[in-house]
Amino acid sequence: MHLSPDDEILWQLGVLKLNATILYTWLLMLVLTLGSHLVTRNLSQTLERRRWQTLLEILVTGIEKQLSDVGLAQPRHYLGFLGSLFLFIALANLFTIVPGYEPPTASLSTTAALATCVFIAVPLYGIAECGLREYLREYLQPTPLMLPFNIVSELSRTLALAVRLFGNMMSGTLILAILLSITPFVFPVVMSALGLLTGMVQAYIFSILAAVYIAAATRTRKSRSSRETSRPNSGD
Repeated sequence: MHLSPDDEILWQLGVLKLNATILYTWLLMLVLTLGSHLVTRNLSQTLERRRWQTLLEILVTGIEKQLSDVGLAQPRHYLGFLGSLFLFIALANLFTIVPGYEPPTASLSTTAALATCVFIAVPLYGIAECGLREYLREYLQPTPLMLPFNIVSELSRTLALAVRLFGNMMSGTLILAILLSITPFVFPVVMSALGLLTGMVQAYIFSILAAVYIAAATRTRKSRSSRETSRPNSGD
């Protein structure tokens, strides 16, 4: 029994190792790439559309609606990054129905990499939306004494993103493996179904939290624009 797919070494040559985490991550990337190509290669703009295109439009529209509800004024601008996060985590968790498969999200290295992507994307989007000066000024709010606490907050929420996803997926995989070894077949099937639901919830939570962080980083310009719009004209 492996606590993490990192422990399952498939090939090794000296210090070079190929573990299950790397293998399944690249397989998921291949599935997502080929799937997106097959679904989008013959898109139709008429009312006659294929089922795959209809499913894609429902998915994209749903993600855009969620991003808009979070507070992102232009959700399509962030759709590529946040949508990719959701699809990767969701697909990684859905594939647990395949015998012998271990989700790469049960590895701390994978969840840490995903959280690091969010950690880098938040200031990039914030600077692009608000400018470097305005973005950095937020770290001094409401007082410059809050600077170290705001920095610690940025780091701690990144750690929380990684550990939350890793803990939930690793524990679910471990519990299912224990049940398969000590109980009849029916009960683990029920637990596996609940695990799929938990995986979808975790994908949703991770993506929504990333969207919330980006919305918080990009709110400066919108707040400033609102104040300037509501300010009375001095020439009146």
